[in-house]
Parts: sequence; structure tokens; C-alpha cells
Amino acid sequence: MNTNPSALAQLSASKSGAPSRPGTRDVPPRRPRGRWYSFAGAGALIAVGYMDPGNWATALSSGARYGYQLLFVVLLASLMGMLLQWVASRVGVVTGRDLAQLCRERYSRRTTIVLWLACEVAIIACDVAEVVGSAVALQMLLGVSLTVGVLMSAVGTFAMLALQSRGKRPLQRAVTALILFVSFCFVIQLALAHPAWHEALAGFAPPRALIRDAGMLWLAAGVLGATVMPHNLYLHSSLVRDHAADRDDEAIGDALKGVNIDTFASLAIAFIVNASLLIVAAAVFHAGGHAEVDDLADAHRLIAPLVGSHWAGITFAAALLACGLNATVTGTLAGQAVMEGFLNLKVARWARALLTRGLAIGPALAAVASFGQHGSNALLVATQVVLSVQLPLAVIPLVRFASDAGLMGRWRIARVPLLLSWGCASVIVALNAAMLWQAATGH
Repeated sequence: MNTNPSALAQLSASKSGAPSRPGTRDVPPRRPRGRWYSFAGAGALIAVGYMDPGNWATALSSGARYGYQLLFVVLLASLMGMLLQWVASRVGVVTGRDLAQLCRERYSRRTTIVLWLACEVAIIACDVAEVVGSAVALQMLLGVSLTVGVLMSAVGTFAMLALQSRGKRPLQRAVTALILFVSFCFVIQLALAHPAWHEALAGFAPPRALIRDAGMLWLAAGVLGATVMPHNLYLHSSLVRDHAADRDDEAIGDALKGVNIDTFASLAIAFIVNASLLIVAAAVFHAGGHAEVDDLADAHRLIAPLVGSHWAGITFAAALLACGLNATVTGTLAGQAVMEGFLNLKVARWARALLTRGLAIGPALAAVASFGQHGSNALLVATQVVLSVQLPLAVIPLVRFASDAGLMGRWRIARVPLLLSWGCASVIVALNAAMLWQAATGH
């Protein structure tokens, strides 16, 4: 068989990536499209922040005191969280920078410092809730004191973060496994609690007493702060900023598709867990005449005899511990992201974990020493209200960046998504203003 040498040379050049001869037309190789699951993982890390011990505290208090009425707030907060996390991930993928980096680039030095300090306060408040929640869970399961539980939770954080020395995937798999374990625990809880499902469905309608009842409004602000966490917005944009490294429209489109599926699926699971916790509290405590139960330790003590199964207490404590361990990891990752983004300061993960643990352990130890196990829930709810107050300082810059045509190009948010995003910001500001006004006037 006769072979054309020039044809063989051109074929060899095309396979090896060498330029073809002049006069021939180069055909660029077709870039393989990424599978959506190759972008999964960030959503799981974000979702654990939506079901941390702070969420447990607010959902437990809401269900025990008001029954199913505040399920509407859980649903609204979850939908707002999905929208804002979608916006945050979009900004990260399209710009290749996270929210903290954009704030440093586009705002003055003074404004940047204020935003950084506000975010650090939110992280510390959240970390206190996670440390106290984990300590309470360890006391339930092992019978240790709360002080020992606080110290053990710090060790657990370093153990979880050690998984990342093997790469991102091992930590993401461990977090995902714990989320699935928590979901399984709540399947058991719901089966044992026998909730009134018709009343639960009615609870997804807005309660008329929300604005008039100061206690309900306080818990609603806590639910909002526990669900939509400001540092989660910074973390999400940081985790996905390298997903479209080529920075062309096809790469960005592929990355956004995968990230969106990951985000909405993960946060849907978080919503189911939060709603399940409130439903269990309403079915067991409110319906059983224990509306005063607003403490994790009391809930653990009462839930087994009220539902008639010791498994209720065991799964309650085990799920709380899993949520606490997961949330401490994301808190550390968020702290590292905001410090690097706002200050352009590189910090080793173990050093950042040591810093956040040190700042949280002090207040946590002081709280458990002053109030004991029965004051933990009031502390947890208060930390979530702090998060709610800090939230506008993250949401407003995020929406401004996401709608900036010069920054986002064709991927900017506009029309309905933009209107809904500003609506979320307005609801957050209005709820905080009403809460602060009630606190100041005593009404």
C-alpha cells in the first residue's frame, strides 16, 4: 500500500499538538464537557452550615413554643438561602474571585476592615454555637461534663480537618456521610414522633402573629440567622472560584450547571432536616404540653419517655454531634477564606482552626460555667440573632457585584433573580429593624 509521506506528517503533527504546515487549516480539538458531578462537593460543605447546633436551638424553641406555626419561616429562610447561595456561587465561578476578594478590590480600606471584622464576629458567634452544641451532644452520649465536651469538640475539629491533607475529596465525602447519617436519624425521629401532618402543612402559611408577638419575631430572626449565614456566602464563592479555570463561556456554563445542581440538592436536604427538627419538637413537646422546653439537654431528657422509645434520645444526640462536627469544619474554612480575601493574608488551615477554636472556646467555657447545661439554648439562639444582624453586610455587596455588568458580563443577574435578591436583602433588613425596635421599646 502506497502512503503519502506528507499526509502522515500532518496526521502525526495533529496528534502531537505540533503546528501543521502553512496553508493547511487547523481544527481546534473539541474540549470535553465536564460532568455535573465533577463540580459537586462545595454544596455539602455549605449545607452543614444550614443545620448546625444553632439551627437546632432555634427550631427546637420554635416548635416547642409555637407548634408548627414557624415552619413558614423555615421554608422562607431556606428559599432565601438557596437564592443567595446561588448568587454567591455564580459570582465565584464567573469572576474567579470570592466575595471577600471583591470587597477588598472595590471598596476602601476602611470599609474592607469593617466588613472583615463584622464577618469575624459572625464566625465567632457561629463557632460558639457549634462548640456548645457539640459539647451538649457529647454530654448526652458519653456523660462527660460540658467543660470536657467543649475541649473534646476542639479535638474533633482538628481530626476532621486532617482529612483534607489527602485532598478535598476525603473531607467532602466525610461531610456528606455525616449529612446522610443526620438525615437517617431524623427519619427515625419522625417515625417515632407521629406528627399531625395536616397541621404541619398548615404551618407553611405565614402566621398572623409574627409581627405582633415579640417572642415569635425573636425566634424568626434566629431562624433566619441560623439558616442564611453570612460567612457561608463568602465560603461558597471561595470554594467554586476555580471551577471554570479557562474563563471562557463554555467552561463557565458547564461549571455553573454542576454547581447549581450541587447547591440546590444539598440545601434541599438541609431544609428537610431543619423542617423535620421543628416538626418533631412541635409533635413531641408542644403537643405534649411542654411548650417551655427550649433547651437541648431538656429535649434529650424528655424525648425518649414522651415518644416511648430510648432510640429517640440516642438518635437525637448522635445527630446533634454529627451536625456540630460538620459545622466546626466549615466555620474554620470560612474563617480562612475571609481572612485571605479581605486582608490578602495567607494562613495555614491548622493555624486558622487554632485561632477560631481559641476565640470560641473562651466564651463557650464561660457560658457553660455560668449557665450550665440548661442555659445553652438561650446562648445558641442569641448567637443566631447576632448572625442575622450581620447578614445584610454580606448580602448587599454580594447582590451589587452579581448585578454588575462590567464585572459579570453576560452572566450577571437581572430581572426576576435580581428583584428577588434585593427582596431578600429587604426582608433581612426589615426583620432586623423590627427586632431591634422591639428590643429597644420593650414591645
